[in-house]
Amino acid sequence: MKRRRDIKTKVSKRLPVDKSLFYLILSLVTIGLVFVADISAVQAMNFFDDKFFFVKQQLIWAGVGVAAMLISSKIHYSFWKKFAVLFFAISLLLLILVLIPGLSLKALGARRWISIGPVNFQPSEVIKFTLALYLAKLAESKKQKYIAYFLPLILACGLIMLQPDLGTTLIVGVIGVAQIFTSGISLFYFLGMFLAAILGIVGLILVSPYRRDRLTTFLEVTADPLGKGYHIRQVLLAIGSGGLFGLGLGQSKQKYLFLPEAATDSIFAAISEEIGFVGSFVIILLFAYFVYLGFKIAACAPDIFSKVLAVGITAWIGGQAVLNIAAMTALTPLTGIPLPFFSYGGTSLVMILFSCGILLNISRYATNKKTAFGG
Repeated sequence: MKRRRDIKTKVSKRLPVDKSLFYLILSLVTIGLVFVADISAVQAMNFFDDKFFFVKQQLIWAGVGVAAMLISSKIHYSFWKKFAVLFFAISLLLLILVLIPGLSLKALGARRWISIGPVNFQPSEVIKFTLALYLAKLAESKKQKYIAYFLPLILACGLIMLQPDLGTTLIVGVIGVAQIFTSGISLFYFLGMFLAAILGIVGLILVSPYRRDRLTTFLEVTADPLGKGYHIRQVLLAIGSGGLFGLGLGQSKQKYLFLPEAATDSIFAAISEEIGFVGSFVIILLFAYFVYLGFKIAACAPDIFSKVLAVGITAWIGGQAVLNIAAMTALTPLTGIPLPFFSYGGTSLVMILFSCGILLNISRYATNKKTAFGG
């Protein structure tokens, strides 16, 4: 009995947040704002006659996001468990509403935004967190059947694909797979799910002419340079022009409306042009360090709920960074997903920072501070 009380006291004792992770997050946000200001200036001037138009909006969202992070870092992580089912249900409802004409905005052939007055937001960014929260709650219950883990993941991915948005579907899949694996599911079921996911992705590519074109362009980068291959060609020109040390901050040529989505999905290419291979590698190392710290926090989490939730948040941000950078370097077909902390976009930035606050809160209750923070 005494031993149980000692363990409970040790787990419930609040420690300082992981300062390495905290300062890393602030650094990533700051660097991201600098590059949004730099790379979006031409487009902002061209369309809004104000070169600071995009960065002013991003500054507001960054402020909201940092405030949300500070608040969520103070709230005990178990608080969010009470709302896991409700939040996930609301997120699914929003994914359904975004498919209804009149309630959502359609751009580039996809319905991904809901507009409420002057505010536009993406429900698919919200589902990343709510799915991670819901699966963490499921993992805590030993009585759940394996199908209980797969159904919410399949439902979320299916609704996102109806928008359609293959890139976000892949990120949601990464979150789910990482959490289900951490939950201790049998490898037999896990491998079955993995094979089904691969077959599903292949099927989605084959039935969609748009996705087939993306795959064809990936396999033949030099084909149709002014048509289907234009985007990836401009991406590679930007990265190649940067050389070892880059052209210098503010000196990108591709941002002059040559590079599509320069301040959003393709921002890493424009960054590489300005700071070169060395600078880009430093950014990759920063993301790698984030993943390392996130998984260290998960490894020392005090219970299964916090462990699985920490894994989900880390897999989300790390997986999204990997997929974006892989697409920008032609290692995978192009996918329309933002680079965390860097790409212009309010919903993504706020949800990521809010989730990082929860990750920081989990670090306060590490069962072994020395192991968690490498001290």
